[in-house]
Amino acid sequence: MATVAQWIQGARPRTLPTAVSPVLVGTGAAVGAGAVEPVRALLALVVALALVVGVNYANDYSDGIRGTDDVRVGPLRLVGSRLAAPTAVRTAAFVSFSVAALAGLTLVSLSRQWWFIAVGAACIAGAWFYTGGRRPYGYAGLGEVAVFVFFGPVAVLGTVLTQTGPTPSGLPAAPAIVAAVGVGALACAVLVVNNLRDIPTDSQVGKRTLAVVLGESDTRRLYAALVVLPLVLSAIAGIRSWPMLLGLLALPLAVTQVRRVLGGAQGRRLVTVLADTGVLLLVWSVATAVGLALGPLA
Repeated sequence: MATVAQWIQGARPRTLPTAVSPVLVGTGAAVGAGAVEPVRALLALVVALALVVGVNYANDYSDGIRGTDDVRVGPLRLVGSRLAAPTAVRTAAFVSFSVAALAGLTLVSLSRQWWFIAVGAACIAGAWFYTGGRRPYGYAGLGEVAVFVFFGPVAVLGTVLTQTGPTPSGLPAAPAIVAAVGVGALACAVLVVNNLRDIPTDSQVGKRTLAVVLGESDTRRLYAALVVLPLVLSAIAGIRSWPMLLGLLALPLAVTQVRRVLGGAQGRRLVTVLADTGVLLLVWSVATAVGLALGPLA
């Protein structure tokens, strides 16, 4: 039977910056637009955290019952290591999704943005079918697309709209959209480096992630591009609003990670890169959130 510490490891806390970062950036954009809604921001954070924990347990369950995790270099998997029964891990995933749904419904009721119920349902479905079901899209090289969409535009702009309400154009301001793209790119980078590490084992079990399809060299280049893109966006957005240049504070950390990946880091060294990429995402997001909150006239 798994210990509490092992259940926490199974939730993969190193991936939690992918949940926190979109909410930080979206809240920064909302503050910059004149909306201060701490309760709604907190609810959005609960939704995001519960979804990420849920998808991690769901992946643990689905990959575990397929045997994908029988040989693994990365973080602990509960089912693959036989530490927890598959049904228990599946239940943990469903409980997490339920928490996300409850917090999401509360957020929708406060914001009166009823169409977000459909968005929330799509998020939960996307979390489950990433590796679950008969034809998981994560096994067909589409995981990065889903991560970009759900952790970038959906999470960031959703956080903005539930706090500010609808705008005359129907969309948040351009800097928020730019920031959403940056968050999505860095969240993708977290998944890319994870899948880069797993290319040998994923290839053996027929899991055709984008990394398996592209091959090691091109996957490393893709990672570098995804890390560089948000910094380029910070520089461009800074032309219109100089506080957006704060995102460039993440440059030293970004350079370090790109050098590691392009330098050929393998195995457990990539586990460290994965964790540090999460830190990079968080640092860039905090700095960008501050830039968005200060606004174009700061």
